[in-house]
Amino acid sequence: MAKYSAEFKLKVVQEYLKGDIGYVALAQKYKIPAKKRIQEWVGKYRAMGKEGLQRSRKNETYSFQFKLNAVKLYLSTEISYQELALQLKLKSEGPLVNWVRRYRAVGIEGLKTQRKGRRPKVPDKTSITPDCNMNQDEKLKQLEEENLKLRIEVAFLKGLRRLRLEQEAQKRKQGSPTVSEDPSN
Repeated sequence: MAKYSAEFKLKVVQEYLKGDIGYVALAQKYKIPAKKRIQEWVGKYRAMGKEGLQRSRKNETYSFQFKLNAVKLYLSTEISYQELALQLKLKSEGPLVNWVRRYRAVGIEGLKTQRKGRRPKVPDKTSITPDCNMNQDEKLKQLEEENLKLRIEVAFLKGLRRLRLEQEAQKRKQGSPTVSEDPSN
């Protein structure tokens, strides 16, 4: 997809608004692949002025309530993503599409702002309370007991394996026939 400058978009939109030429002719004149792109530019220009034609260099953040209202408005009306984005003065319909998709998949929780990046390895000191420490002590004790049980089990299984190997070695020494000595072959 080609990127067009704000000046170029403004020139095309103003030429359309003069009324001398239509979408298809403008698309052919400026070698724009689809007339829909020009229609989008005109719609954005009418809704937001020159600012609507400029690419945004920053990530906009929207409140939970704004997202919820936008999703409910989309779901309750038969309006397209693009038309609703223009009404809400969004630069593109992409965020709106994502909000609706997440709302349908997860519900309201999908619209809440999610923390980005890796979770911290060490929990915040403010989140640790005396009750949490007690639970951690209990968990530590439980893990130590489980560790001891597993060590005993491993020692038992090692002893069992050692006994089995010793029995097999004794059978071989007592003269159990090997494959080459077996008369049935």
